[in-house]
Formats: sequence, C-alpha cells, structure tokens
Amino acid sequence: MTRIACIIPARLASTRFPRKMLSELWGKPLILRVWEAAKAVPDFHTVAVATDSEEIARCIEKEGGVALLTDPSCSSGTARLVEIMRKGTIHADIWVNWQGDEPLIHAGMIKELLQSANALKSDIWTLRREIVNPLDLTNPHITKVVCDAAEFALYFSRSPIPHSRHDPPSTSYKHVGLYAFTNRALERIVDLPPCALEKVEQLEQLRWLFHGLKIKVHRTEHEVFGIDLPEHLAKANAMYQNSVRP
Repeated sequence: MTRIACIIPARLASTRFPRKMLSELWGKPLILRVWEAAKAVPDFHTVAVATDSEEIARCIEKEGGVALLTDPSCSSGTARLVEIMRKGTIHADIWVNWQGDEPLIHAGMIKELLQSANALKSDIWTLRREIVNPLDLTNPHITKVVCDAAEFALYFSRSPIPHSRHDPPSTSYKHVGLYAFTNRALERIVDLPPCALEKVEQLEQLRWLFHGLKIKVHRTEHEVFGIDLPEHLAKANAMYQNSVRP
C-alpha cells in the first residue's frame, strides 16, 4: 500500500500578514481550520503540521494533532517537508504539501492530485485550472502553466503563457499551488542549485523543471482561495457568514 503523508507548513512570522496562522477563521485559528480539513481526507495516512513556532505547535497539539518543529531558517514549505522526511519522524511514499493558508482545499482536490500517484511515472504532482477571467491571465500574482500532451509541465510563469501575437489564446491555465512528491524527488530537490529562470520568475518549481524532474499537472475544476492578506481573511469569514463554506 502506498503510504501518503500530508505535511502542512506553517510559519508564524508572515511578512505581509504577521501571525496569520493564528488569526481567527470561522471561529478558530486559521492553521487549525486547515489541519481539520486535511484530517477529513481519507487518502492520508498521516497529517502533521511543520512549523517554526511553539505557539502554533501548541494550538495543534491541544486538539490532538501532530506538530513538528522545524528549523526557522527554512526558506520554503518544501524545505520544511524535506527536513521532516530526513529526520525520519514520519515515513511515507508520497508527501503532500498543503499550505497552511489554504483552508478551502478538500478531499476532491486531493483525489485529483493523486489520481496517478500509484503509477509512479512522475516525480511531482500538482494541479491546474482553466483561466476564465481575462484579468487573471495578466495578473503576476497568479502563476500560469503550460503542459505537454501527457500533462507534464513545460513551463510556469507569472506572465501570460502561451503568448499570442494576435488574439488571446483560446485556453490558458493557472497553477493551483498544491503539490505531492515522491521520496526520490524530495531527496533531489534539497540539493538542487537555483537556476536563472527561478530567480527571474521567483517560482521554485522552475528549479525542479530545469534539473529534469517530471511534474504531472492534473486538471481541476475547483477554485482555491489562499489567505495572504488580512482582507482575504475578512472575505473568507464573510463567505462563512453567507453559508458558502462551513
């Protein structure tokens, strides 16, 4: 049986939204809401929060969850995941990186993400969604992705891709930042040097592509809603008040 671990990176000192993870969403701390959503996914054998904060750890442990302290100097959620794998605290075949500020991810999206995980023909899995709002295509905060015929990523960019010299392309896709990794992929990622494309775009997945890792990009019809700023939290709480999401 393929063992799947879900690791939720959660950093307390967010630059744009300090103490974001402990801000209240639907009456509970944001990180607790995300942990509850992950615990509800039947595909996961293990769910743990990876954090640099004892305060976040206590919040999760108080509810009976697993929280693992990681090095405060970790540069990304992926780095926290690698640290946990290398410590051997948790053992798994597939590692899902569920960001601690993504409370609206659900079991259906995880099914889509992992639909080809047992084939093990990929190093990394992620999702894409068709862009329907033309403004999203030119928004640099929304990452776009193009894939080959087998749904493997060719390139990620903050710019509109594919570029059309005349009419806008008939179909473009936004990248949904939810990842699953094999053990082999994580072992390689931690030692890969940065590449020029990654530095220009500020997208770590370009480093993985540059060094030959294969990223399978399945389609999803589901939208995600990350909490990056206080106004995003206010919007999510308003959605709850209007019974859009329990």
